[in-house]
Amino acid sequence: MEESMRKRLDATLKRFHDLEEELASPDIAEDVAKLTKLSKERSNLEEAATKYELFLTLESHNKEALEMENSGDPELVELAKEERKENIAKMEAMEEEFKVLLLPKDPNDDKNIIVEIRGAVGGDEANIFAGDLMRMYAKYAEKQGWKLQLLDASLGAAGGYSSVSFMIKGENVYSKLKFESGAHRVQRVPKTEASGRIHTSTATVLVMPEAEEVDVQINPNDLKIDTYHSQGAGGQNVNKTESAVRITHLPTGLVVACQTEKAQLQNKEIAMQMIRAKVLAYFQEKEDAKRASERKLKVGTGERSEKIRTYNYPQNRVTDHRIGFTVQKLDRIMEGELDEVIDALIHFDQEQKMLEEQENA
Repeated sequence: MEESMRKRLDATLKRFHDLEEELASPDIAEDVAKLTKLSKERSNLEEAATKYELFLTLESHNKEALEMENSGDPELVELAKEERKENIAKMEAMEEEFKVLLLPKDPNDDKNIIVEIRGAVGGDEANIFAGDLMRMYAKYAEKQGWKLQLLDASLGAAGGYSSVSFMIKGENVYSKLKFESGAHRVQRVPKTEASGRIHTSTATVLVMPEAEEVDVQINPNDLKIDTYHSQGAGGQNVNKTESAVRITHLPTGLVVACQTEKAQLQNKEIAMQMIRAKVLAYFQEKEDAKRASERKLKVGTGERSEKIRTYNYPQNRVTDHRIGFTVQKLDRIMEGELDEVIDALIHFDQEQKMLEEQENA
């Protein structure tokens, strides 16, 4: 193992044990914020620390086996050689895993997300496709054991949504869906097309990590809050009370709305979650743009205008243009079987990060 990797793993293991000591302290239970922060850090380090402890054990066994090889006993020598051979193979495989485990962690990876999907180019068909994407992510979330909460929706005239916002809560949601932001293109014969011609339409997806109040400071004076009568899927309160809430962040011009709950206060709380996420994403994008010399995410900048994926129905094909990845499984992907695409994106991103680490070493 390279000395630089060993030093980083030693530091990781030490920090992991320090965290376990801190978390075992009776006083920590009184500070919920600190307990949550340290628990998350411990969880992030656990896999690398546990695997490195196993690596050190194998290394120790190898030293013992080497001593056995020098014992002169033919039977012991053969056993020792076999043990060392097996251990070395395991350790070499673990070293490859460490390369990934030691990559810088995205601080947002373990966060819940807010997703906004809009029908873009293509009129009614774009809105129908936006609805199809919403259903795809809902199916995927269900398979992952995540929970989906509808935040706001504007129905399309022919079906689907002109825009829809929803939250997905669960374990490491952002880490798996953060590469979904961008323009998604569909090629198919629309239900509204009588002549059977294939049309191309697009819908845009924006994935934002959920932002807590500590993540982004918003001055209440910078917010314009309007209330209005719910429309569409608003339940019994549609058009009866001003339960729907729209919030505008005046410095950025960002706007969110929520009308899914019956009570205005609940809608306002949800809208505040949405505006925090949008403002955080806005300023994060500005910050990233400043870092011209820093790595731009090779699998996409997350800009709505960037065409990231094509869903071709006649050929049952899905192509992710950022990494040149194609599968003939569109029917299954639209049923939420996204793992193959998502895993390819994550793997590609990890490869790019490892290349950077090598260049900067």
